[in-house]
Amino acid sequence: MSRFLQLIAVGLWLAAGVCWAQDAAPRLQDLDGKRIAVLTGSAGDLAARKYFPAAHFVELNTSSDAALAVATGKVDAYVFDKSVLFNLVAKNPQLHILDQAVARLDVAVAMHKGNAALQADIDAALTALEQEGELQRLRAKWLDSHYTTPPPMSRVDHVGKGRVLRVGTSGQNEPFTFYAYGALAGLDIELIHLIGQRLDRRIEIVDYNFEALIPALQSKKIDLAISNFNVTEERKKLIRYSRPYLGNDISALVLAPQPAAAVERNAIARWLRGVAASFHSNILVEDRYLLIWDGLKTTVIISVFSTLLGTLLGGAICFMRMSARRLLNLPARLYIAILRGTPVLVLLMLIFYVVFASVNIDPVLVAVIAFGLNFAAYSAEIFRTGIQGVDKGQTEAGIALGFTRLSTFVNIVLPQTIHRILPVFKGEFISLVKMTSIVGYIAVQDLTKASDIIRSRTFDAFFPLVMIALLYFLISWVLLQFLEYLERVTDPKYGRKAGRT
Repeated sequence: MSRFLQLIAVGLWLAAGVCWAQDAAPRLQDLDGKRIAVLTGSAGDLAARKYFPAAHFVELNTSSDAALAVATGKVDAYVFDKSVLFNLVAKNPQLHILDQAVARLDVAVAMHKGNAALQADIDAALTALEQEGELQRLRAKWLDSHYTTPPPMSRVDHVGKGRVLRVGTSGQNEPFTFYAYGALAGLDIELIHLIGQRLDRRIEIVDYNFEALIPALQSKKIDLAISNFNVTEERKKLIRYSRPYLGNDISALVLAPQPAAAVERNAIARWLRGVAASFHSNILVEDRYLLIWDGLKTTVIISVFSTLLGTLLGGAICFMRMSARRLLNLPARLYIAILRGTPVLVLLMLIFYVVFASVNIDPVLVAVIAFGLNFAAYSAEIFRTGIQGVDKGQTEAGIALGFTRLSTFVNIVLPQTIHRILPVFKGEFISLVKMTSIVGYIAVQDLTKASDIIRSRTFDAFFPLVMIALLYFLISWVLLQFLEYLERVTDPKYGRKAGRT
């Protein structure tokens, strides 16, 4: 498969057969009052707001989005950890790091506020690793080298015999935690495996959005968080830190003066070369197509099983809603009102961080439950409208002919109901497929999350987003074909049409 994709990239490149200028880079003090991008919940966010009180802040979710915003002029600067900014500059030559630092902060391992025993163990492991020179080796390998190609991860063959340590990280934070060749890599990933070896504990790493790490610690979904976690007084009120293992400057990323470049006159050739380069960097390099494939499978699984759960539960809620008994009718009404009035993202996070706070449950299962519960509220009303749309006289006629109420419903009412509701049901189903794009908030790597990971490595917004949009369309189209087939075969006229042909 990889070979096939490489041939496509070469073909695009062979088929193909910018000029910019800018003033000098600003000084740090010149940024106050300007548009500054910050990563939501990061130490850079806190430091920037203190240093630039008059600035207009734009909150983003990933460093790749922030770098793109600076490169395209949507913001004037991005304030974040200097070690991460070095990697952004390496992939974006038009960017520049200002010399003066906004702040200097320590980097440490984060854990639950009440876990003093674990802190002592982590501190002891970090002290031993520093004495052995391992911390210095990791800094030289991942930070001081300013690599262009990610160095290979050191193998840790030791499998701990102690209790599993669940570690949360954010895989879009190079060189600390990022995806390379289909797996998590970086200084923090290598460090936590060394800590696990030292403590004789098996390490299980979960990839979260950065802003979800502290809630995950507080709800004890994870034991530790390691993702270039800066120590701040605000965070100390919420979580506990290990001893620092690194110091890091908080700096500003801006556009750098660029020399004029020759403009290629053939627009088509330039476009094709750009497509070929994007295809190669976003799909082939580091086997990134594997991330897309894994995300695609996850999205399909969540979409299909959420629909099945929501349909079955919605049918039950529908009959409760139509019941003349208040004991059944009232709970159904409340369920529909609450679930339809609650944003899906809020529902998803409530179930993951509150309902299952103390349960080690697969996030994919949580996503299926959350989307299924939401879908049930809408499908129940769709079913009720369809059933009530069938003339009551047909039910009465069926009973008069000797059918039971159940057989009358199954043989007379239900076929007409299905045919009536399917057009509306299809619309709700497509909405559910698109809503699954938010599951990254609970550490599920779906299509959207895969796109974010790739963009964090390539800093190419167009190709990953267009590719993911096409894949969502493909998923929706394939599943819609199945629903449209059901719509045809449930049409009472279908049998007669087929008989004539």
